[in-house]
Amino acid sequence: MPARLRNWRHGSGFSRWGATDSLTRAASIDYGRTDSELYRRGAYFVDRILKGAKPNDLPIEQATRFELVINMKIAKALGIQIPQSVMLRADRVIE
Repeated sequence: MPARLRNWRHGSGFSRWGATDSLTRAASIDYGRTDSELYRRGAYFVDRILKGAKPNDLPIEQATRFELVINMKIAKALGIQIPQSVMLRADRVIE
């Protein structure tokens, strides 16, 4: 087991990482904004600024799309049992 997982195992058992791609490295479950939506909206704001809009005039946005992603490989390595009800609600399961 990687050292990062051994150290994390002694913590709370679940964590929230900044992006769902971190699930392939050390997290077992992630619920948060979809990265594709974040990048799409970021491109929209960059486009507006490049076309002359002042950043102060642009609205602040909050994420509207969220996804639940479960990494079963990491969960099994940590000995975490994910309930079937949670598995059914997941948008994506990494085997």
